[in-house]
Parts: sequence; structure tokens; C-alpha cells
Amino acid sequence: MNTGRLIFTQVIDLLDRKEFQRCIAQHPMPRASKSMTARDQFLAMAFAQITFRESLRDIEACLRGCSHLYAMGIRGNVTRTNLAYANEHRDWRVYEALAQVLIRKARRLYREDSNGLDIDEMVYAVDASTIDLCLSMFPWAHFRKTKGAIKLHTQIDLTGSIPVFIQITDGSVHDVHFMDQMILEAGSIYVFDRGYLDFTRLFRIESANAFFVIRAKRNMRFSRCKSRPVDKSCGLRCDQTIRLSTYKGKRDYPRKLRRISFFDTETRKRLVFLTNHFDLPAQVIAAIYKRRWQIELFFKWIKQNLRIKAFFGTSENAVRTQIWIAICVYLMVACLNKVHGMDESLSRILQIFSVNVFQKVTFNQLLGDFKAVTEECKISKQLIFNDL
Repeated sequence: MNTGRLIFTQVIDLLDRKEFQRCIAQHPMPRASKSMTARDQFLAMAFAQITFRESLRDIEACLRGCSHLYAMGIRGNVTRTNLAYANEHRDWRVYEALAQVLIRKARRLYREDSNGLDIDEMVYAVDASTIDLCLSMFPWAHFRKTKGAIKLHTQIDLTGSIPVFIQITDGSVHDVHFMDQMILEAGSIYVFDRGYLDFTRLFRIESANAFFVIRAKRNMRFSRCKSRPVDKSCGLRCDQTIRLSTYKGKRDYPRKLRRISFFDTETRKRLVFLTNHFDLPAQVIAAIYKRRWQIELFFKWIKQNLRIKAFFGTSENAVRTQIWIAICVYLMVACLNKVHGMDESLSRILQIFSVNVFQKVTFNQLLGDFKAVTEECKISKQLIFNDL
């Protein structure tokens, strides 16, 4: 039982100490710091993410005046200088490896969930999000002449919105290059926006016996081979088998493609999709692309709820370290949501944790008390309104 243990400690318990030590052993620090171990660094940075700290000085002030450091698992001396040195010199790949451990755990927990599409294939959404940086403070983050930025290239599993593969680059790297790093699974479906339209790379997916759904560009030239009947009341306009007609197109993608046109009544836009999946109904292909919006919600969530837009250090290693630890926090909250069967959004769970990290209660009791207070407030307001 977790009764009598800090909420923060219960969150961190999701990390297996042996797995953490393996990650540290894979990427040892050239000059080890006894006053700030990798675990101390992770705990301090995770605390900053959960409690919305704004700077290293803010972290130091909160933790140095805290009487719960030992109970939190922190054994080192958490000072602004020690934390800054660790963020700058300890290899960020330690926390990338730790995130991969949590990704595997989260995917096992969400394996039985539905992706909302009622199909057997695994569906992955791929996209990138840009984080703007000041070029004078982050000169390594190349983007434009007067502007710096980094990109989070991400592939998420639409079953549970769990990130499967993440790559961090400077802002000048085009989204399409991420496709070269992806590990393709036969039989899976990969969903892209039209910024990823590169027929050479799409044919690599075809050659791996996987499928893709991607938006077509307006200037694409093709010849129609066959047309299928469609139900226009559902928004469908056409379902065609095509071949690319240009020399470069024939060379890069020599096989047939499926072209589906769909009119979205909500946005009043006409969308054209390309896919190499000929067995699924056209309406399901459109629904698959619509589910791609989950990756946009993922980017929105981590930007609004975690500290990945304001950084505690200016070096590339410090920025990558902070982002990977933030992703670890997201994965831990997602795992807690499933392990304890919490009927709350991840944003609400993180908000509750942020002001209760030093409480010594169980998760279920904490959320139960919160729900009870919320219901009382609703009833109280309703009675006041009825009295008026």
C-alpha cells in the first residue's frame, strides 16, 4: 500500500531502478558528479515539470526549503549550479533511453484500448511541431537568419496517443527527413499530412508491406485507371485507382495508388487522400486521416502542461535533457491514468498532482477527495441558483 508515502514518490515509483541504471550505464558521464547524480537530476527536473517551476533558481528555492527531500528520493545537493552543470554535461541520451523504457510500458498498458476506427491494423500518426527559440541565446538551433527553433518529429500510436518514436532536431531540418529514421512495421498504417509527400519515401513504406494515408498536393499529375462508386451523402466525391504520369513520379513510385476525394462539411474543405491500401472502404480511409488530429492534441498538451517552451539552460544538451524529461513525465502520468483506472483527463491529473506532490495519500484517495469537493461545489451552486 502507498498510504503514508508522498504523491511525488508514488509517481516516480513507475520507474524501475534497474532500468534507470542500465540507461545511465549506456551513456556514462565523463566526469561523474557525486553531489548531483543522474537520479537526483531527473527527480529535480521532474519535480519542476510537475509543479510548473519557471527557472533553476525557482527549483532550488522550492527544494532547499523542503523537508521531504529524503522521502522524494533526492540524496544530492540540489543547487542551481549543480543542476545547471548536470543539464549541460550529462548526456541527454540517458533520458531518451529512459523515455523508451516508459514508452514500452505505456504501450503495454494501452494495448487493449480502441483506436476508434474498428480496424485490425495498427495506426500511427506522424507529424512535427516547432518550438521557437531566441537565436542569440541558442545559436546552435538553426532555423532562419534571424530566428532559432527546434523541431519535435513524432510518431504516435493512435491507441492511447502514446508517442512511439521521437526525434529532436534544429528547425531547419525538413519534416520529410524523419521518414528515413522510422522503423516500419509490416501491416501497419502510417498517416501523414501533405508536407511528407515524397514518393520515394512512400514507396519505401510500400516495399516494407506497410500502408500509408497522406494528403495529396494540388499540382500532382496522374492518370486514372479505375473508378469505384461512392456514397456522396457521406462526403465522398470519388474513389479512384491511379498511376503517376510524370517521369519522376513513375520512377519514384512505379505502382498504382488509390486516390480518394472527400468533402468535409464542418470545415467546408475538399480533401484528397492518397493511399496504397485498396481493401478498406473509402469512408474508413477518410476517418483514419481525421484521427491524425490526435497528434496535434498531443503537441498541444505537452506545450500547455509541460515546460518545453521556456528552458532552464541554453546549451543543446540542456534543452534536449529538459524535453526528454518532460516526455518522461507525460508517459508516467499516462501510465498512472491506466494503472489506477482514473476517470480524469491527463491535464486534470497533472494539475491535481502539481499542488499535492507532498501529500501522503494514495492516488485514488486524492482523486476521490477532489471529485467529492467538485460535486459539492456543483450542488452548492445549483442550490444558490434555484433559490434565486
